[in-house]
Amino acid sequence: MKSVRRPSTVGLLGGGVIGGGWAARFVLNGIDVQLYDPAPHAIDRVQDIVTSARRAYQRLTMASLPGEGKLTLVNSVADAVAGAELVQESAPERLELKQQLLTEAGRAASPETLICSSTSGLLPSLLQQGVEHPERLLVAHPFNPVYLLPLVELCAGQKTDPESLTRAAQIYRAVGMHPLVVRKEVDGFIANRLQEAMWREALWLVHDEVATPQDVDDAVRYSFGLRRAVIGPFTIAGGGAGIRRVMEQFGPEVTTTGTKFTDVPEVTDTFLDRLAEQSGGQVANLTVTEFEHQRDDCLVGVLQGLRAQGYGAGETLARWENGLGDNRPQHASDSGPLRTPPRLIPPDWHDANGHVNESRYLQLFSNATGTVERYIGLDGDYRANVGTFYTVETHLFHLGELHAGDRVEVSTQILGADDKRLHLFHVLVREGDQEPMATGEQMLIHIDAASRRSGAMQGTVRERVVELAQLHAQLPRPKRAGASIGLR
Repeated sequence: MKSVRRPSTVGLLGGGVIGGGWAARFVLNGIDVQLYDPAPHAIDRVQDIVTSARRAYQRLTMASLPGEGKLTLVNSVADAVAGAELVQESAPERLELKQQLLTEAGRAASPETLICSSTSGLLPSLLQQGVEHPERLLVAHPFNPVYLLPLVELCAGQKTDPESLTRAAQIYRAVGMHPLVVRKEVDGFIANRLQEAMWREALWLVHDEVATPQDVDDAVRYSFGLRRAVIGPFTIAGGGAGIRRVMEQFGPEVTTTGTKFTDVPEVTDTFLDRLAEQSGGQVANLTVTEFEHQRDDCLVGVLQGLRAQGYGAGETLARWENGLGDNRPQHASDSGPLRTPPRLIPPDWHDANGHVNESRYLQLFSNATGTVERYIGLDGDYRANVGTFYTVETHLFHLGELHAGDRVEVSTQILGADDKRLHLFHVLVREGDQEPMATGEQMLIHIDAASRRSGAMQGTVRERVVELAQLHAQLPRPKRAGASIGLR
């Protein structure tokens, strides 16, 4: 499946936690962002969020991200929407403020520009009032941190054109999100209504001194919180006849007085003081930034685990990574090796000796092989209908030590190719250094999609391999090419 083209420019109205998260997701997907936020130091706050997101993405994926988009602070709503294919409003949850911003945006933007609000609960039909071309306005409600959590709830107003929903879903999907269309306008949409029901019950448990905030948090994160990343409430019984059995068994409990879903405890100063005092110890030793980094690292681990299973949000992550593969890499020079973009070595790549584990070298070289595959046009369609490459032999040569915080890049030369084989040589260097830290030599076999046996490359893929092999044949042959383990 080919990925949808990402927009080149997005206008952002508001640069708080949500607006900053949007800026990070767009910028790191190679999209220019024009930010309007009159608050002092707004650009500094957003740049801090982008920095945190960049750190998280370096841990999240080995895929080559596109060149970062440009983040620009502008002086007006009109400047923010100028030339933008999408406008994302993320102002505070005040109806009058949002209506004012959206009206200005509708007046200044071209008629085909999508205008989306990040509101967490306001109905889109209310937001459409006074907006020119209201058919292109809808709600696109994300979750914090926007750059990691993939869900975006799309909700149309009474005047929204269905085509606007389709276009919005394509854009958000292209930047690694999971668009969920809310079928009817409803306060709070779907996820927040579920979240708020649990939040009210959590407040009652603390208010009635049944539990402390720590107890409530532990009850969630050590039990169904883990399960919810994999299965939702209606999937728990396997669906179909399973949900009927569960409801017949436990359905009567829904009508009992065991919970207080519709009531909210009175938020008195005494209650707030107790809530704050009991909650203080959970992150007492962490700064806000340290806590957010810890949160991001944990979310990255969950997403990667789900990706390994091809399930839920992990499937969304994998689809986004595959879409990034459409960014065709460039030569280091007109006829030089292909170069994989630099990446930062994360701290969890260390072995017991404090050095980068050897499996990570393989991971970096595998990523470099992916760079070659993208360059020659080996995409999802080709894999499904023609074939792919399997690695049949790899030789690593370690020449130096890598540590957390090092920025590294890999250049790759084709040493030889025929209809079925591709012979690659990778050189790993620390950014700015001349001497390699490691080399990797690989032999790949082209496997036919239908027979699952070796078969000839076809079409554009074959043409690009031949072209690249001819260019690389003019380069000096690496001195370690073809080397084996020496015994002295």
